[in-house]
Amino acid sequence: MNLLEEEITDYGFLLNLLPHNKPFVMVDALRFFSEKKIVSSLTITSENILVKNNRFSAPGLIENMAQTIALHTGYDYYLKQKPAPTGYIGAIKKAEIFELPQIDKELTTTVEILHDIMGVTLVQAKVECDGKIIAQSEMKTALAPENA
Repeated sequence: MNLLEEEITDYGFLLNLLPHNKPFVMVDALRFFSEKKIVSSLTITSENILVKNNRFSAPGLIENMAQTIALHTGYDYYLKQKPAPTGYIGAIKKAEIFELPQIDKELTTTVEILHDIMGVTLVQAKVECDGKIIAQSEMKTALAPENA
């Protein structure tokens, strides 16, 4: 069940949910939030620092998945009235990049939480563009020790 009353597209508000700052923000909307799932989106612009030759790079897709995980944690902390914690990618497993999307395309990233224990989160993530999966991975993230 989606716990959002409405989608969040206020960029300033989203920045408060993430430990990232411009120009390294790879999400621009929160579409769905539940205890075990989140959906974000990103419209790729030519100004994005991870765009090369008018295409969003593979590292950009990986970072988009990781920031979607961070967005889940940040919004969860927001609901608890706590500041967004700092976290790190602990491991990337089974990462597959099928296509590099062009600028002006919108990505929809879905992350499903498989396990979340003591600040370590294991997820399955997929990125879609134009209705097809263009990247997917299994990731493990960890909160910084002061946040765990």
